[in-house]
Amino acid sequence: MAKRQADYSMPLADADQQARRDALYLALAQVPTGKVVTYGQLADLAGLGRAARWVGRTLSQLPDGTVLPWHRVVAAGGRLSLTDDTPSGVEQRARLRVEGVLSHNGRVDIRRHGWRPLEHEA
Repeated sequence: MAKRQADYSMPLADADQQARRDALYLALAQVPTGKVVTYGQLADLAGLGRAARWVGRTLSQLPDGTVLPWHRVVAAGGRLSLTDDTPSGVEQRARLRVEGVLSHNGRVDIRRHGWRPLEHEA
């Protein structure tokens, strides 16, 4: 009997997409106040592998007024991917500032403010 190959060209079923979103939201909800994660790190924490771009797209579709801490997600190296001339970018910087996370030249200090949950296990 021939082994069936997975067809990655087909979109995921709605239930699979929702399961991925649920995993993402659960991981995001764990990011503590005053800490940030990168899109790639969040994908990894959610068990989604190398899905940083998918994470970014999905977070950009969150409804207004969400309680999820979307503002704690930054690009690689601590770069703030939302520019400071957009309402979302202004809001992200303001929320981070309130939490004690300051940015300089569009970046946060990932060594100081990066969340590393695996270091606290063991």
